[in-house]
Amino acid sequence: MKQFGIILGISFLGEILYHLIPLPIPASIYGIVLMFLALMTKTVVVADIQETSRFLIDIMPILFLPAAVGLLDSWPALRPVLLPVAVITVISTVAVMASAGLVTQGVIRKGKKGKEADHG
Repeated sequence: MKQFGIILGISFLGEILYHLIPLPIPASIYGIVLMFLALMTKTVVVADIQETSRFLIDIMPILFLPAAVGLLDSWPALRPVLLPVAVITVISTVAVMASAGLVTQGVIRKGKKGKEADHG
């Protein structure tokens, strides 16, 4: 319960920031940034949220079911734009995967260069 409370509290702070800051940023993004900052500053230690975080990741596919049902209910409105939405989805997915891969490779290379400099 403590772990879930920490995650829920940070999510709630994200909701508060969403209502206080007049930017078009979703509350969940504020929550993610707050969680990142809390973990980086060691305000929250990974062990404090690890078990609940893993549980939430494990059940994540189930959390998408209501959204999928909502899409089925909207089928008459989606049908005319299905092809453009599918193309945009494929292109954006490939772009995100490629950029994430390139960034990851860059971080790994930088880490290896840093280790070589330390040992050299």
